[in-house]
Amino acid sequence: MKLGVLLGYSGKHINVPLELIKQAESMGYDSVWTAEAYGNDAVSLAAWLLALTNKIRVGTAIMQMPARTPAMCAMTTMSLHHLSGGRFIAGLGASGPQVVEGWHGVPYDKPVTRTREYIQIMRKIMEREGPVEFDGQIYHMPNRGEGTTGLGKPLKTILEPTPQVPIYTASITPAGLQCAGEVADGVFPVWMDPNKYHILGEHLEQGFAKAGKGKSLRDFDVAPFVMVAANDDLPAAFDALRPWLALYIGGMGAKGKNFYHDYAARLGYADVAARIQDLYLSGKKMEAQALVPNELIDEVALVGSHGRIVERLAPWKAAGKRGEVGSMLISVTSPAILELFAREML
Repeated sequence: MKLGVLLGYSGKHINVPLELIKQAESMGYDSVWTAEAYGNDAVSLAAWLLALTNKIRVGTAIMQMPARTPAMCAMTTMSLHHLSGGRFIAGLGASGPQVVEGWHGVPYDKPVTRTREYIQIMRKIMEREGPVEFDGQIYHMPNRGEGTTGLGKPLKTILEPTPQVPIYTASITPAGLQCAGEVADGVFPVWMDPNKYHILGEHLEQGFAKAGKGKSLRDFDVAPFVMVAANDDLPAAFDALRPWLALYIGGMGAKGKNFYHDYAARLGYADVAARIQDLYLSGKKMEAQALVPNELIDEVALVGSHGRIVERLAPWKAAGKRGEVGSMLISVTSPAILELFAREML
């Protein structure tokens, strides 16, 4: 199993733990991942990290697809691939309607269709087999729709082809997972229970079958985000992660339009997820956080003392041996925890 470091997106100031990243690189960590919401962008930070490291791969988890045309994303991906000696990973995501329509000012419509078309166009560009033409539901190249001049022409990238650049998607919905299995090289579940791969695998396998050519987990990286709360005070460790899960389950979307709430329900927490959402959306965030079960936190994250974290790594190791988890992308700020994972997993 490979290990990666999640940086997340910044607050008001961009502070990058460069020494931690260099330590991870020296220990054999495979990757480090940048992010964006509506502050810093993921690409600038990825480029900066690629310039300051030598071996570790750098990926985006995620680049927001509605913020960039597929061609722009392909140009960025190819540029960083060439500049870094092949160390860039393109991680994509649909984001959510609040950010897409509120911040980027474009429709959120059909995120799964967008993902499929977006990756198909990126691959056409990066393969460089000819001028790119595409006529989909969302994207049209050349675009000859209303308001255009009619002068658009099919173009082929000037850069050398880079078909080998991996493309990952952030997906947890059944349709999104099927799409990832079909057109991507990997998937980021925002969290995952390593004992419940079937919740993801059923839909990934459908995508593999649609892709054909014998595609399977051998050709695909399931790379979940894994939060880590190291603390000898176990209740405090659990409490540190309640706001994170409450935010996603309760606040990341309107009622009936929250993919994380639905995912928690599929993991077996439908009743408590509904109560968390009701409280969160009514402004009772502290009460919502208090309802997040220790059992759910323990299933999808690693909490407690160093010794307890080592014990709780057993299901992850087993999932890795079964090929159900290819990478663990861990949220870690402590050099000691970085060393613990390297010792136990690499």
